[in-house]
Amino acid sequence: MIRYTLNCTCGHAFESWFPSSASYDSQRARGLVTCPSCNATTVEKAVMAPAVARTDKPGRDAPQAAAAPAEPARDSATPMALMGRPEGELADLLRRLRDHVVSNADYVGADFADLARKMHDGELEHRSIYGEATTDEVKALREDEVEVFPLPVVPEDRN
Repeated sequence: MIRYTLNCTCGHAFESWFPSSASYDSQRARGLVTCPSCNATTVEKAVMAPAVARTDKPGRDAPQAAAAPAEPARDSATPMALMGRPEGELADLLRRLRDHVVSNADYVGADFADLARKMHDGELEHRSIYGEATTDEVKALREDEVEVFPLPVVPEDRN
């Protein structure tokens, strides 16, 4: 597993885990790597130093000095959560919602914003669609009261 620190076009920094560098590249190309703050899909890897395991730690049989538990570093801590049962159930619901939309709507790719606006304005017959839209396109649609929402991203989509 590889942990990348990522930055979106809006300047938000976040971390995500990937099985490999190729997996990151593939998910990013398909628009699956999104900023958790603003849902931007244009993200780049930040410059970071690799974490290397130490080999000079004492073995299991070596005596160790007792030490007070270390306080967690609060300056650079990234908010994290371990999913419990309620969160797991929510992730399952989000996954089912996403699967329902993908199974029952037409994928329109980058034409999403244009088609959604035409349907809203009555130029095209209403139907369920999904695709890609930029943050600016989504803002403009919402300002014009076009009901759109991002497809939920479940935890495994980011791994």
